[in-house]
Amino acid sequence: MKIGDKVSVVDEDLEGIVTSTKGNIVVFKDEYGFTHQYPREKLVPKNIDFYENIKIVKKAEPKKIVSKKHHKNHLVLDLHFHNLVKNPNDYDSFERLFIQKEKLLEVMAFCRKNNLKRLEIVHGIGDGTLQRMVLDVLESQTGLDFYNKEILHHQSGAVMVEFH
Repeated sequence: MKIGDKVSVVDEDLEGIVTSTKGNIVVFKDEYGFTHQYPREKLVPKNIDFYENIKIVKKAEPKKIVSKKHHKNHLVLDLHFHNLVKNPNDYDSFERLFIQKEKLLEVMAFCRKNNLKRLEIVHGIGDGTLQRMVLDVLESQTGLDFYNKEILHHQSGAVMVEFH
């Protein structure tokens, strides 16, 4: 670096023109007329010619790889009892609710194990017993969000679950 060169300080927003050098110390004057002293290794020459002939290469953005299984429609679990067993009339109401709860927990475990993101649980409208059981199970779980499919949740026969 010689007198008259433009320099910039490394790691600071400070630049100026060299007025003198003393061994390893460089003295420069900033745009406001103040003088500053810095060791030579803390300064870099500010030469526009360095940057004029550099070609800028615009690289393509890498595409995010998304698993194909998440492009499919979400998994649907229909908890209507006649879909779960062969002879629905052979079970009393307590056994029915117990089997439906076990099926719900089994399918939720499957979704977590296979990293599925969404599950639609169809419970029907009915008297609300099955709906209450489904909501109780979902509220006891962590790592998921759920919401009713319809705006008027008491008229909705399904709940959408999103796993984190």
